Amino acid sequence: MGPLGHMGRTRHTPAGRFGRPSGGQRPVVDQPPEGSAGDVRPGCPKRMVFGPCGGVRDDGGCEAAPHPCVFLDPPLPRWAAAPAPRPVPAAGGLLDRARRGPVVLSDLTVRPFDRACVRAVVATLAPVSDGLLLGEHQNRPDLPPALMAADVLAAGGRPWTTLACRDRNRLVLEQELAGLAAVGVDGVLCVTGDARGPGVRLGVTSVFDLDGTRLAALAAAAGLTVAVPESPDAPPLALRPARVAEKERAGAQLVVLNHVASAARLAGFIAAARAAGATVPFIAAVAVYTDERSARVLQRFPGLHLDDAAVQRVLDAPDPVAAGIVAAVDEARALLAVPGVVGVNLSGLASARGEETAAAVKAEVATRVREGT
Repeated sequence: MGPLGHMGRTRHTPAGRFGRPSGGQRPVVDQPPEGSAGDVRPGCPKRMVFGPCGGVRDDGGCEAAPHPCVFLDPPLPRWAAAPAPRPVPAAGGLLDRARRGPVVLSDLTVRPFDRACVRAVVATLAPVSDGLLLGEHQNRPDLPPALMAADVLAAGGRPWTTLACRDRNRLVLEQELAGLAAVGVDGVLCVTGDARGPGVRLGVTSVFDLDGTRLAALAAAAGLTVAVPESPDAPPLALRPARVAEKERAGAQLVVLNHVASAARLAGFIAAARAAGATVPFIAAVAVYTDERSARVLQRFPGLHLDDAAVQRVLDAPDPVAAGIVAAVDEARALLAVPGVVGVNLSGLASARGEETAAAVKAEVATRVREGT
């Protein structure tokens, strides 16, 4: 983890939009953009200004340090800077389609550095998905985001690329944003990033120059359509609805939610976010699992909750694959009935039998969800 640091002010060359400074000069930037007068919160190993992250444990513990999350108590950090102009969503893209009816955003799970696997999985998922969510992983390598997005586009998919602050300083984040804009992604999901687990890539440092909220502002300034995550069931529960409104002020146009145990819980969260001033649409997470491994990975992840009884029914079923597909479809339909939800994210490993099998499971779920709406 990087040391705690002071957030200085930003120094620019004469005006110009991101990547297009006037006079042929590149901007000189010493520190991240400021959305408030606040600095990095002392004690946060991710060096966040706009916390908390989504990985706060149920007991309030930090996912990356042996102490409580330092953002548990009010006040919530406020975004005070002027919001960046929001780009018009691409015609035929996920947000454009969401205006006409429910959409399906499917997680793209592929083998590391395997471009043939990318093509195969996209070929299965793209015809039944309105967008493909390209992940970011703390425990395994990935192709660079812009390259992965280009491969997905070439294979016929609409990429929503997750960009995390964990392994990239601000300069590299700016480069990736420019690359994603150049290849023409449908949108970018701006996240702070999970902490790297113990024993994973020993000797590799974590950067955290920015947090997800400040990255969202940078992405919006780059002309990209911005999504942000939120974890309704992670502490501090009372502050998270207002956090959605702050992320919207920073530039978010869409919120991709983490898993919750029930549609009623999701409805309460969205109503509270609306009361706090949020107007953005929401994508709700649907847990897709068909065996013990794919279920347990989700259950053990901090900051989210599943319906444990539903999980056990799937695992105990004579045909867990068929039962898992039915459970995911039922959950999707229940979540789509919640006001404010414009689509679902088919999330999770789906199957322990390989990426192609997992893609087929998600494609079947997506097909049935679309047929039922």
